[in-house]
Amino acid sequence: MATHNKKLGLLLSTPPQHPNLETVIRLTETALAAKGHVYLYLIDQGALAMDHPRLNTLIEQGLKLFVCAYGAERHHVPLSGKATPCGLVVLSDLVKGCDQFLSFN
Repeated sequence: MATHNKKLGLLLSTPPQHPNLETVIRLTETALAAKGHVYLYLIDQGALAMDHPRLNTLIEQGLKLFVCAYGAERHHVPLSGKATPCGLVVLSDLVKGCDQFLSFN
């Protein structure tokens, strides 16, 4: 299946130390290299990965990053402007609007 212009949605709820972050990063790199669009939603402890250096690089390459505003507040993650703070309505829109959506819990 061609990935050009396809939309990949990803959800990360685990902390940055969990291997899920590496998986999300590798999937994002692969999809962006294939000219796909990638939307990453950080929720719960995933909000702690918001300022991860590799995610910052992927943002520069086209990753659209969203963070659950409640999760960021709950885990004392300051909103830096790198991610769009939002709620579950945006997550719902991503699930509906993406060609594929993968959740890493």
